Amino acid sequence: MKDIIHIQGGIASDERGDIRFINDFDMSLVKRFYIIRNRDIDLIRGWRGHRSEQRWFYALSGSFRVDVVKIDDWESPDRELFVFKIELDSSEMKVLNLPAGYGTAIRALEPNSELLVFADHPISNAVFDDYVWPVDYFKNYI
Repeated sequence: MKDIIHIQGGIASDERGDIRFINDFDMSLVKRFYIIRNRDIDLIRGWRGHRSEQRWFYALSGSFRVDVVKIDDWESPDRELFVFKIELDSSEMKVLNLPAGYGTAIRALEPNSELLVFADHPISNAVFDDYVWPVDYFKNYI
């Protein structure tokens, strides 16, 4: 998991209000973004993996658990691969950078949570780089 990094931000507050920032997040590679808002906290989006697409995750509101697995074989991954459990909370002002080569399962931990996701490939690449497995595929996933 050494290639997965967190980019820490901060908050500036004064009498006018707050500004949340992540100044160390270099967005020069970003080609698109989308926002995930799960219908409820029981829904799990996953497993979905990207062989060539890098992504960044930021909790806009609420909190999420982003479970991550490093894919060893794109056609038939080992079901026993280790699953990393990463929590993102909007109060932490932190971006999770996930390089290409991983699969994710995403679950909101609070109602009405929103997760902002940035990707370094245009949507036209999705048909070539979208791998999906059932939510119970990886045995180490709980």
